[in-house]
Amino acid sequence: MDILSNPAVIWFLIGLGLLLLELVLPGLVILFFGAGAWITALVCTFSDINLNWQILIFLVASLLGLVLLRKYLKRRFFNRTDKEIDDQLEEFIGRKGRAIDDFKSGSGKIEFKGTRWSARSDDTVAKGDWVVIKSKESLILNVKKSNQ
Repeated sequence: MDILSNPAVIWFLIGLGLLLLELVLPGLVILFFGAGAWITALVCTFSDINLNWQILIFLVASLLGLVLLRKYLKRRFFNRTDKEIDDQLEEFIGRKGRAIDDFKSGSGKIEFKGTRWSARSDDTVAKGDWVVIKSKESLILNVKKSNQ
């Protein structure tokens, strides 16, 4: 059990725990405290410092990372612009699919790009009819019967 008395190992395990906790509680805050713990573990590996300095290094590294990098990382990985959303919608709108079954009560299934999709239509759609996609709501496509 001598390895668990090493401050570098303790700080490494704290950092690992915090990084795993970030996966459960996303928000891109706990991540920086995990990184701060790993920086503290790295410092403890190469020098013998007391607990007060370890805590100071942990807090400074964590808070600096949080203040300097959080906005950048959130923008880089989590923000989606309206243009990206519009580009994804353009992939569907105006494209044609084929009805897999008769639409009952205005809803049924269509095949589009080799995938079966749930769809809604105000038109009467029979199996094998071509439909044009008007819009997309989550995983349901709003379609109208094609003139083809």
